[in-house]
Amino acid sequence: MDFKENVVVLTGASTGIGEALAHKLAEQGAWLVLAARNAQKLEVVATECRKRGGRAVVVATDVTDETECRELVERAVAEYGRIDTLINNAGLSMWMKLEDVEDLGSLEYLMRVNFFGSMYCTYYALPYLKQSKGRIVAVASVAARTGIPTRTGYAASKHAMVGFFESLRIEVEDDGISVTIAFPDFVASGMHTRSLGADGKPLGHNPLQVDKIMTSEECARRIVEGAAARKRQIVMSNRSRFGQWLKLIAPGRVDRIAKKAIEKGR
Repeated sequence: MDFKENVVVLTGASTGIGEALAHKLAEQGAWLVLAARNAQKLEVVATECRKRGGRAVVVATDVTDETECRELVERAVAEYGRIDTLINNAGLSMWMKLEDVEDLGSLEYLMRVNFFGSMYCTYYALPYLKQSKGRIVAVASVAARTGIPTRTGYAASKHAMVGFFESLRIEVEDDGISVTIAFPDFVASGMHTRSLGADGKPLGHNPLQVDKIMTSEECARRIVEGAAARKRQIVMSNRSRFGQWLKLIAPGRVDRIAKKAIEKGR
């Protein structure tokens, strides 16, 4: 029960990994501030969290908007008086080659969601996390460690995210704040259905073999356990662990593994 009465601000909480994280934390008695754009979906998640033993408030938030990120933090402090944990989970992916992109604005939007959204929330929460000697969790991706075809903009945003949080970890170490970076592989979260296609619109279907990849619930369990232990990083697949080592001595082989994974959808 590491998160009992722990005030957790969780972005991207309305579905997928975020929803599963909310459920796991609620089961430990966490006091949750659930953020995403869709308030109606958030209310459904909040109701379930209360049934599982947690407290939950809903704050409709577009993480690409700096003002809304600041207001999210202010609402959390107004409701609970403090912030103990910030989980930057809101994210968006893509499924297109660069040459097929019809509007480069879609790649800019990926950066705003995945990188700037995390940066805004962290910046405004940081003074309160210093007071509580709290936790910061960044949900990145295996794409943050290597190149992935059809993921140019997504990988770039996650690389930026990891660089930011690895640097921040050093800055806040003396303040007693831990920074945990999670590196999920493919997860059956529904995220890929919302991935941007060449036209900049959501795909509307999932090109992955959902029955052969990690569930959102398993991913959430590992993130919660890693955050509780204040781990530096959480690498979630043997392929990812092997790839980190292999990239040092045979980077071309890692490229081929990434290409094959996309082609197979698993």
